[in-house]
Amino acid sequence: MEFIDELKWRGLVKDCTNEEGLRERLKTPAVCYCGFDPTADSLHVGHLQQIILLRRYQNAGHTPIALCGGFTGMIGDPRPTTERKLLTHEEVLYNADCIKKQLAKFLTFDGDNAAIMENNNNWLGGMDLLTFLRDYGKLFNIAYMLQKDTIRKRLDSGISYTEFSYTILQSIDWLHLYQTYGCALQIGGSDQWGNLTSGTELIRKVEGDDAKVFGITSPLITKSDGSKFGKSEGRNIWLDPERTSAYEFYQFWLNTPDSDIVDYLKRLSMKSPEEITALEDSLKEAPEKREAQKALAAELTEIVHGKEGLEKALRITDTFFRGNIMDLSAEEIKDGLQDAKRCEIEDGLPLIDTLIAAGISKSKRDARQLIQQGSVQVNGVKETSLDKVLNRADAVNQEFTILKKGKKNYTLVIFKQ
Repeated sequence: MEFIDELKWRGLVKDCTNEEGLRERLKTPAVCYCGFDPTADSLHVGHLQQIILLRRYQNAGHTPIALCGGFTGMIGDPRPTTERKLLTHEEVLYNADCIKKQLAKFLTFDGDNAAIMENNNNWLGGMDLLTFLRDYGKLFNIAYMLQKDTIRKRLDSGISYTEFSYTILQSIDWLHLYQTYGCALQIGGSDQWGNLTSGTELIRKVEGDDAKVFGITSPLITKSDGSKFGKSEGRNIWLDPERTSAYEFYQFWLNTPDSDIVDYLKRLSMKSPEEITALEDSLKEAPEKREAQKALAAELTEIVHGKEGLEKALRITDTFFRGNIMDLSAEEIKDGLQDAKRCEIEDGLPLIDTLIAAGISKSKRDARQLIQQGSVQVNGVKETSLDKVLNRADAVNQEFTILKKGKKNYTLVIFKQ
């Protein structure tokens, strides 16, 4: 299977400026790039498809360039509806440095086709207005730019010249990378198609028709139920371990619905088509084993959080489902219970009153019944005494106590200071 054919099998090709020409070009080592705007100090799982695509190109013998938009990040690609919040120069450069460290987990920066990390502030940051208008602005036709989806969709609601100029700046990026590294290919999500074609036009006008460059996009990842990909309980799943723990990251993928997991495996896993097909068969034959979800969760967690992070995520997962929660450290317990209900109480509050305060029981009668039935655990131990009192001295790290009702209903009881 040719490289492009495998990308198609994985659902990673939507539009291409010249597919036959690109097939021929990729028969020998090529340089390709993808840009990442540092609008936050971390990328999130929504960026994974493009990051891993760069890795696929590198594994196929090509040289990837990961471009941090240290300059364009201060403007931002036009949103479908509203203007972006403008960041300061210092904020963007700090974010760019953070993102470089995250991208280094996915790409190899030594060897024959070592990855290249660039920052467009290096060439756009020193450009004066006259150079921008004279050397580049005159090459862009306004009527042509207005046809771009990202711009056309904003005409009724309004778009500033700042965001209108973004496509020109991104085109200059590609021209610079072409002239500096011979970069013949730009990849991006389907929402970047207009920017990619603008770049090919600028290179053709500046370098002539003999300059053969190609743009290829991949469909954006969506959930089968229509909800937005990349969030859990309304929170972004970040690639920064300080913002999303290894356990939460692992659980995000483990909880992928059966209807989505094969698509995610094809797009985000480096496993071969044969391995993915085997996991798809397992999903059909024994969906309760969740082998496909476990495989993707383990693969991506190890890349982002390392082997230790994966081991920690597996340990917390296994303990919460089959072991004694008190075998975990206080931090691991917090990781595992970050979505659990929380309740603050005074030191020395009776268990019966705590169950009511936590919303576990509606009345003292109901609370007594739960305790007498053996349905309540305190710090992993079944509690049947109606006289039980919760004390800070008995708490985990003298900070919190874990209440468990039934098999999975956890509450984190925090003692007031």
